Amino acid sequence: MAKLPEETLTMTFELLRQLANAIELASATWWTFFDRYGEAASTIGELEELQNAKERLNQSYTRLNTLLLKILEAQPIATNAMLDLLAKAIENGQANLEAANASTQEIIRGWNLL
Repeated sequence: MAKLPEETLTMTFELLRQLANAIELASATWWTFFDRYGEAASTIGELEELQNAKERLNQSYTRLNTLLLKILEAQPIATNAMLDLLAKAIENGQANLEAANASTQEIIRGWNLL
């Protein structure tokens, strides 16, 4: 059976939760920023940065979730290649999460969106 260690499942679910929260924050920041300042030459860079952050986070979330489901369905065992892909998806997801959160927080602070 393709049973993942509890530690791996916990780490994966926690990362999915963090990615979901970051997607929500980037989306809310984008809407607040757009509503407050509109789309102008002075704001287009930040709007694009937030949109890119959301897209990277969405890709990480989708990839991680899809791989997890594939591994859980794998029988009789998950292949090493699938497990390696999961490890890379976790690593990339964490990196995208950190970068997106940093970008979002910088825009929030820089434009006083609290």
